[in-house]
Amino acid sequence: MYRIISGRWKAKRISAPKNFEVRPTTDFAKEALFSMIENRYDIEFCSVLDLFAGIGSITMEFASRGCNDVTAVDMNAKHSAFIYKTAAELDMSIQINVQRADVYEWLKKNRGKKAYEIIFADAPFGETDEKKYNEMIALVLNNGYLKENGTLILEHQSKLKLSHPNLEDTRKYGNLSFSFFSANKEETVEIAEESE
Repeated sequence: MYRIISGRWKAKRISAPKNFEVRPTTDFAKEALFSMIENRYDIEFCSVLDLFAGIGSITMEFASRGCNDVTAVDMNAKHSAFIYKTAAELDMSIQINVQRADVYEWLKKNRGKKAYEIIFADAPFGETDEKKYNEMIALVLNNGYLKENGTLILEHQSKLKLSHPNLEDTRKYGNLSFSFFSANKEETVEIAEESE
């Protein structure tokens, strides 16, 4: 179960079937996360990509707050169907595009098709393999998924310490952390090419 914190469906509780193995972001952490996002963006005018969407806690929060362009990607058929069903029940179907796919394969297949202001990724909580995180970061940053002013936000275990040139900030909330990455700067790439 999770609760939509703010917006049109504020305080709405979403209950998933008991056999779903999911771990929605806690209310406390989600509230802090969206406070940071709303200080930087007008959510209503953002394109959002939610990777490893689970049962849609983050997707629904964006949609409830007025975002009209949320793409949710998850490889679990039951999770994807649940997001689709919940979006329909809350009259959010027009705002939410559900994609059932492996996140890494989806990122490889859709490069160059669309860029987003906000990309949120909550890899499976047991995922402490830094190589997998670095692969995902590279797939997002090196393939034009982030707009120039965009942000990639990774939710991960606090014990996992990520390092990357584009890492701007990490905020810790108990045993989970959010790490924020900026988009690649085009001029940086050009300078690098000139110096070769």
